[in-house]
Amino acid sequence: MKTPYQNIYKVLKLNRSVVLAVVVCALLSSTFSVWMAYRANQKALNSAFAINTDGTIIPLKLVTQKENFRVEALAHLELFHTYFYNIDAGNYEKNLEKALWLGNSSVDNLYRQKKADGVYNRLLQYSLVQKVLSIDSRITENQDSYRFTTTTIFEINRGSITDTYKLESTGNLILVDRSFPNNPHGLLITDYFENTLKKLNDKN
Repeated sequence: MKTPYQNIYKVLKLNRSVVLAVVVCALLSSTFSVWMAYRANQKALNSAFAINTDGTIIPLKLVTQKENFRVEALAHLELFHTYFYNIDAGNYEKNLEKALWLGNSSVDNLYRQKKADGVYNRLLQYSLVQKVLSIDSRITENQDSYRFTTTTIFEINRGSITDTYKLESTGNLILVDRSFPNNPHGLLITDYFENTLKKLNDKN
């Protein structure tokens, strides 16, 4: 036999279920809203802007990319000039092979010219040691092209005599696919040219 109390219990039970469902939905909605607000804030921070020297607005993300590019470009140039000029009778073939991966045909043409001029034969014949002392590169950007000028100080040890030289070289940098370990920075030297070579002093 059904009584009115039984209907009241059913209604109360249904109300409790509805209230619990509403509370759970509210918690989920609040959590989702907080998460969306956090993402929007992070996106806004990543999209912050900086003012260039000429007054133009630059996204900070682009500024960071350019700073990273400059670091990698300087490392690439130091790696190349070390491989190409820090050579002796024992390591020149291995070093030059690594250097050729970092530049295009302009580097290969210079290597072939030096080889034809007997530079590497003299290295073997007289057991010369050519050691890089310092590498200083400067990079200038013109739209999407990157021009560099590098000053390399190196010495050539001829046994009892050590001569020190200053080499000024120039070229361009272009972006290519990274190739580990041959070209880890994803850059390629083009239009490479040795501008001036100056003998600084003799050490007897």
